[in-house]
Amino acid sequence: MAAPTPLQAFSSIPKEPATPSIGQTDPQGESMTGAQALIRCLEDLGIDVVFGIPGGQILPVFDAITDETKFRFVLTRQEQAAGQAAQGYALATGRVGVCMVTSGPGATNMVTPIAEAAMDSVPLVVITGQVSVESIGTDAFQEADIMGITYPIVKHSYLVTDARDIPRVMTEAYYIAQTGRPGPVLIDLTKTAQTQQVAYSWPQKPILPGYKPTTKAHGHVLHDAAKLLSLSKRPLLYVGGGAARAQASSQVIRLSELTDAPVVTTLAARGVIPDSNPHSLGMPGMHGSISANGAIQECDLLVAIGARFDDRVTGKLRQFAPNAKVVHIDIDPAEIGKNRAVDVPIVGDVAQVLDDLCEVTQQTFARTNKPDLTAWWQRIHSWQTAYPRTYESSPTGQIEPQWALQELNQLVPKNAVWVTGVGQHQMWASQFIDFEHPLSWISSCGLGTMGYGLPAAIGAAVGTKNDRQVWLIEGDGGFQVSSSELAVARQEGLPLKIVIFNNSSYGMIRQWQHLFYSAHYSYTDLHDGTVTHQGQATINAMPPVPDFVKLAEAYDCLGLRANSKTEAVAAFTQALNTNDQPVVIDLRVWSDAQVWPMVPPGASNSEIIYKPGVTPLLTQDSREQSPE
Repeated sequence: MAAPTPLQAFSSIPKEPATPSIGQTDPQGESMTGAQALIRCLEDLGIDVVFGIPGGQILPVFDAITDETKFRFVLTRQEQAAGQAAQGYALATGRVGVCMVTSGPGATNMVTPIAEAAMDSVPLVVITGQVSVESIGTDAFQEADIMGITYPIVKHSYLVTDARDIPRVMTEAYYIAQTGRPGPVLIDLTKTAQTQQVAYSWPQKPILPGYKPTTKAHGHVLHDAAKLLSLSKRPLLYVGGGAARAQASSQVIRLSELTDAPVVTTLAARGVIPDSNPHSLGMPGMHGSISANGAIQECDLLVAIGARFDDRVTGKLRQFAPNAKVVHIDIDPAEIGKNRAVDVPIVGDVAQVLDDLCEVTQQTFARTNKPDLTAWWQRIHSWQTAYPRTYESSPTGQIEPQWALQELNQLVPKNAVWVTGVGQHQMWASQFIDFEHPLSWISSCGLGTMGYGLPAAIGAAVGTKNDRQVWLIEGDGGFQVSSSELAVARQEGLPLKIVIFNNSSYGMIRQWQHLFYSAHYSYTDLHDGTVTHQGQATINAMPPVPDFVKLAEAYDCLGLRANSKTEAVAAFTQALNTNDQPVVIDLRVWSDAQVWPMVPPGASNSEIIYKPGVTPLLTQDSREQSPE
């Protein structure tokens, strides 16, 4: 007999539960099938939306969905899109996203969304169908060991073989997904469990004796952190996606105002502090601002708040904030000290820890006086004045992508939800849109998945119930990965505003080829119409493929095209005033536009290039301060 897999050994689900105990179904409860019990669990958990696609091994569950079912089911066109829509829903609402698909290819198409949710700490419950218990291990039709496949990227997973376990497993999965460090939980539901009869009872109590996330800081760490803040002349708050997931916006703002410390927000944390707040320096890292990266490199105290010291933020890790002491606050103890040595480790819920840290710091300042940061802010303001956000003008008069985002930033309501795909447009959006509210930015940050944008925007629009405008900024390459989901947007009545930054190429890959591969553009040009390379316009022999306007119209969406700035403003205005169908704008942008600033791969943040030939932080002093 084969040894059990790690997940089988780890599973807390009894194979043959005898009599009901805490967390199991009451034998006196209402009799129903396991499939019906699953639907009831979703309703009793308060789930209002489920995304997914039916298939053979999950059909009993779909058969249990009726006109009386209390949640909304959104039928996507591909399983990956279902997982990404559930993430968009979760990131726009702060709630758990739920998706449900069949076995085999349905389940394996969920691998990417599960990995995305793990990287970006998104609370997600993924329900997959599975073949019957007697067929497991026989290579049955559409059988796949999805638990084994996803083992490295789930927060937890269950294989449900008995209907009596469904209420408890659903309760535990929902609880695990959103507590501690949020993440994806997989429930692989055999057809056997779906068709068995079960006595349903509610509520359920999770049986998780080994799962006790720390939420409140222990020991003297708060006093140690407050002491460092009282001594620091150049403090910096480095805020990551964990602060966004903890919904700790007000606490971050309070700490920055209390200490007068500047704040940088990673790609996953945009909107945690308003960009209009004078303490905000914007995004750090590879495509961050000069002031954000300069503050990191010259600070003497780095307070990392829900951040994981990602390589796109740190650059060469050994030269990241080289002279700073580090306070690291995170709900996940595995993150603390993983990439950077820490002077004061604080494990706990970010919002709770910051509430407590503010109180202790205020008391400390009352005893020791608040540090004078005048010189530090003068240094930061000098960077902001000398190196504002800017961009190169197109020599051919084509639309600059950055200009378009500045226009949108002025036109679109400040409470809008912004969603992006992955690539140059993602970086430009983070740089040129002013984020004033939390839960207003959705993007695939850690995994960087092309095609993420449209399904995530659908999930955000469903979650916000059209109370806030949802704008998708996408590239022409990324949009083609998931464009079939336009059918979902139209049929669900979602007035999405979709702007395709059409540069006829995989833009970010092309930029790297230009900078680091001697302009050898190997299979990055998409040849969908007029292409401009280094100021030289070329007309392809074939017509645009696809024609995004015709594609939009095929899905009964409003399709618009803009080739000039005047046409762009008119298209943006028309999209703003269209609320009865999705709008797709084919924005023909300058194909040679590049993302600046940029830290070259493998380089120190001190080597950031503001624009070609200008490296403002790479001084003799910074080279001497940065250890090899």
